[in-house]
Amino acid sequence: MISQIRPTDLEAWYASVEGLGQPLVLDVREPHELALASVVPDGFDVLSIPMGVVPVRLQELPADRPIACLCHHGARSMQVALFLQSRGFEDLANIAGGIDAWSAERDVHVPRY
Repeated sequence: MISQIRPTDLEAWYASVEGLGQPLVLDVREPHELALASVVPDGFDVLSIPMGVVPVRLQELPADRPIACLCHHGARSMQVALFLQSRGFEDLANIAGGIDAWSAERDVHVPRY
């Protein structure tokens, strides 16, 4: 099962996966979207891989770490989380509301687009 977490619930999710490695936020948005708005690592690492190239860059993802997927509103990231689950990844979450919710709920300095 893939957890649906709001940006404000990241710390609670980290606590739920404590001991499983440093959490990773996988940003699956396109480069032009990253240029508009990005998250700043804070207790987690960030890796940007656009959704369309996740399958060919799968080896870059650590299967032994918790991964929370992020996109603009949460749909693409959920598809990526389901794909990763089908490839044997565990400890996955989808950041519901995406970067848009991140800006509204967690860091108002992140531009909305």
